[in-house]
Amino acid sequence: MTLDRAVLAFAGAMTLLSLALTLAVSPLFVWFTAFIGLNMLQAAFTGFCPAAMVFKRIGVKPGTAF
Repeated sequence: MTLDRAVLAFAGAMTLLSLALTLAVSPLFVWFTAFIGLNMLQAAFTGFCPAAMVFKRIGVKPGTAF
């Protein structure tokens, strides 16, 4: 798995987790979903992605975007 796919998979998993937490625990977890969306937007425009940095550090092979 490349770094790009790992980041996309992680973002998708976190979005689904935040949705489940919103439905099962508290509607306030919708703010977690908003944070994930904002982080994805800023990564698209700036190229800075904290998750990509972590995946790089643990040895995931590089992709084309990050």
